[in-house]
Amino acid sequence: MKVVFVSNYFNHHQKPFCEEMYQRLGTDFIFISTSVMGEERKKLGYVQGERSSYVFLAYEGEEQRKKAVALINDADVVIVGSAPNNLVKERIRKKKLLFRYSERPFKRKVSIFKKIYHSINLHQKILFKKNVYMLCASAFAAGDFASIGLYYGKTYKWGYFPEVKEYDIDVLMSTKKRNTLMWCGRFIDWKHPDDVVVLAKKLKTAGYNFRLNIIGAGVMEEELHKLVECYDLSDRIQFLGSMSPERVRNYMEEAGIYLFTSDRQEGWGAVLNESMNSGCSVVASQEIGSVPFLIKNRENGLVYESGNIDDLYNKVIYFLDNPKEQIRMGKAAYSTVTELWNAKIAAERFMNLTEQIKNHGFCDLYEAGPCSKAEVIFIKK
Repeated sequence: MKVVFVSNYFNHHQKPFCEEMYQRLGTDFIFISTSVMGEERKKLGYVQGERSSYVFLAYEGEEQRKKAVALINDADVVIVGSAPNNLVKERIRKKKLLFRYSERPFKRKVSIFKKIYHSINLHQKILFKKNVYMLCASAFAAGDFASIGLYYGKTYKWGYFPEVKEYDIDVLMSTKKRNTLMWCGRFIDWKHPDDVVVLAKKLKTAGYNFRLNIIGAGVMEEELHKLVECYDLSDRIQFLGSMSPERVRNYMEEAGIYLFTSDRQEGWGAVLNESMNSGCSVVASQEIGSVPFLIKNRENGLVYESGNIDDLYNKVIYFLDNPKEQIRMGKAAYSTVTELWNAKIAAERFMNLTEQIKNHGFCDLYEAGPCSKAEVIFIKK
């Protein structure tokens, strides 16, 4: 079976799945990179990883683009992430099997008129193409696409599958600093790093003993430093700057509690996979794309109402007041990633998904996890 994966650029979040596919298929697996990674991502420690033997660079001239189209048309199955539509239009026209790979299309709330516009625009491209399916890299993708009449009954759970590390989980949990909180990401408005500063103020006022490590950089950095100074939190909050993914994981391994505060604009959020793999007790906003797929509230983490600082505070102090629950949910989070939500399982299931769809037009092999059916989810507020 020849499989081609097309996306904007190859990075450390794509690599584990691609490595698993390459192990299974050898040279019959190809990743086509369509663009150069932006400088902002590079500053955050991302590495494009173009030296892998299965990575084909489609952006190095017209001849490369033509070769990419030929590879796409010749494949048995194609996965398409963020990439130009003209690369796959011939394949779609010929009704050859293709999986779109997408986060939610409406990361911002849009009017019904804009949804109608998107519906008409996308209907013309894919509505009547029987061999196009959706791999949902967000729990809310199926609902967003259903709201414009697309992919209903053809959506499957997917995501990002960062490197999974194996630990002696009992040893890892015994070395964690239970009162150490961690936040990591770009300092931008929709990731709400300021929420964790306000949280820290509430924790200090209530008399809790804690440390908060903040990793990242961005346009809100000056504002955050001023907020820490205003709230007299310099003794509790440490800004660690940007760093490589490997160093981030080191801090996750140490942290007791991981805070994930993004709103609906967080399409997936691979730091959730990574922090759960690191045995963290996660407190995460319910609007983040990965959260409904990965977290079962009070089983392997805690979910709070997005933007509700009081709810965030109550969830955090639950962990601070109940260290045994920190340990229990941290271990459960680790199991979720090592036993289900990882690249090895995703690659194995994707091969089975492909065969089932080729033979039957649908797949119902899995009740949960990658390649299980993605149901329509709407958040009521």
